[in-house]
Amino acid sequence: MDHVDTILEQWRQERPDLDVAPMGTIGRVKRLNHALMRVMEKTWAKYGLTDASFDVLATLRREGAPYALSPGDLMASTMVTSGTMTHRLNQLEKAGLIERVKNPADGRGFLISLSQRGFEVIEEAVAAHVDTQAQLVNGLTAEQRSQLDDLLKQLLAGLE
Repeated sequence: MDHVDTILEQWRQERPDLDVAPMGTIGRVKRLNHALMRVMEKTWAKYGLTDASFDVLATLRREGAPYALSPGDLMASTMVTSGTMTHRLNQLEKAGLIERVKNPADGRGFLISLSQRGFEVIEEAVAAHVDTQAQLVNGLTAEQRSQLDDLLKQLLAGLE
């Protein structure tokens, strides 16, 4: 029995009229997310990053050369509001990890681009992040990870 089983048993005793099984699934996903984030945050912190700054830098890096996106494309890719994105970009610019450069396709606009320092930081950070994630899932076989991925995709498809 895990902590969630204890909670479910309490609810079953107090409210036998309710099917609390879904509470178990969601509770475990929530606890798992919390545990995973705590470990990944330690990895990002080694590079002076947070989950938010890692997300922006990783988005630019995986875009490929020249590692630049318009603010709108960056917002869409990271799924945050314009106010949140502006704050993130200001912090990353102050840290010297990104630059705002003129958009060659639109003289009125600008692009957010990785600086040389930003490129170097995300190169190291993403390698460490991948190692951390591998360690986090090493308790599952490749087949189990594939099954879990399929189930999570199915669950997400019903919600998105």
